[in-house]
This record gives sequence, structure tokens and C-alpha cells, in this order.
Amino acid sequence: MKGQHIGELEELVLLAVCGLGEDAYGVPVQQRIEEAAGRSVTIGAVYSALERLERKGHVRSRVGGACADRGGRRKRYFRLTDSGHSALQEVRRIRDAMWRMTEPHDA
Repeated sequence: MKGQHIGELEELVLLAVCGLGEDAYGVPVQQRIEEAAGRSVTIGAVYSALERLERKGHVRSRVGGACADRGGRRKRYFRLTDSGHSALQEVRRIRDAMWRMTEPHDA
């Protein structure tokens, strides 16, 4: 389906959101990706990916209460949708199939 393909960063963001559960917002998503992937990612790239994923229907967001430590700004929390879970399963299926193709075959 055109427009539903997810890229590597989107895959990592979906996995982070899935792992964080109810606490998934930008900074913890960024930290989880950096820790697991061993590379830096900007918060802007994370939020851009989250916005693309929300447009695709793979995540939904809600706005939390105002936070004093954030100068009264609210956090935007994300959660995976059924579509997001399906997208992750499809990516895993494809990667597993591709990895199986690299295994030596008996002649």
C-alpha cells in the first residue's frame, strides 16, 4: 500500500513507543533509540517521525496535563495502534525472510 511503508527511523520509533507504553513521548523515545541503536538522533527527527506515523495511522497521540518543570507546557504522549503493531510485524517478517536468504544452503 503506497504511503504505508515505514523507514528505519520510523521502525525504531514504533519499537520505542511500543516498549515505553503509556510513558511514550519524545524525549524517552529519543533516549531509547540512542541507547539501543548506539547512535544519536535529534528530538526534531523523532517528532517528525512520530507525526508521519500518526498520519499513517500507526500511532495516536494525546496531550497530557501541564508540567511545572516544562514551564507549564504539556507533554504529547503516543501509543501504538493496531495498524502500528501490524506494520512492525510486517517489517519483522520481511527482515526475517531476507536474513534467511543469506544463510548457506546445502548443495
